[in-house]
Amino acid sequence: MSIVEDAFDLSCVDGIAARRVGVIPDEVLLECIADGDQAALRELMIRHQTRIYRFVMRFIRDRGVAEDIVSDTFVAVWRQAADFENRSSVATWLLAIARYKALSARERLVAPHEPLDEIAATLVDPGHGPDAGIERRDSARFLRRCLAALPAEQAMLLDLVYFRDKSVREAAILTGVSENTVKSRMYLGRRKLATMLSAANVESD
Repeated sequence: MSIVEDAFDLSCVDGIAARRVGVIPDEVLLECIADGDQAALRELMIRHQTRIYRFVMRFIRDRGVAEDIVSDTFVAVWRQAADFENRSSVATWLLAIARYKALSARERLVAPHEPLDEIAATLVDPGHGPDAGIERRDSARFLRRCLAALPAEQAMLLDLVYFRDKSVREAAILTGVSENTVKSRMYLGRRKLATMLSAANVESD
């Protein structure tokens, strides 16, 4: 049974799904998915789910969580297929989505990630009081919640550039969109993030 069958009704098998897997280019499948073709999604899933699962298992040593991440990756593909701008291969784009989701899941399972701790340190009093460490950890968790509340495409780019030290060009290649799209989505994401921080009375650049 497919790990994404619960997320989609894939019973609609048309001419695309009836053809041999591997004949139709991934880019064509994405165009069909953007038009709402669930059979195209199923074919793309069959073609890439094993590779994505093995890739995710490098980050998450839990089969159940890894399967959920693969499922979430194809849910994101269903929602964001129209955003793909052919700046990288479809396979690279899929792995970038899976990697972001895997790293986010790992951060929820383990101790706070060091880059988030460093950023959180700028949100609290730099003094060395006994509560400073607790406050930094709370701020890191708050930042993760704020990122999770952003649209996925904005959160992914902010994470890649600010927390993973990727350049705008690298982020564009990883996510399959143009550099201008990266910049505009980051701008919108930063504005929303600033609004959330302001609402929580947290000062940040």
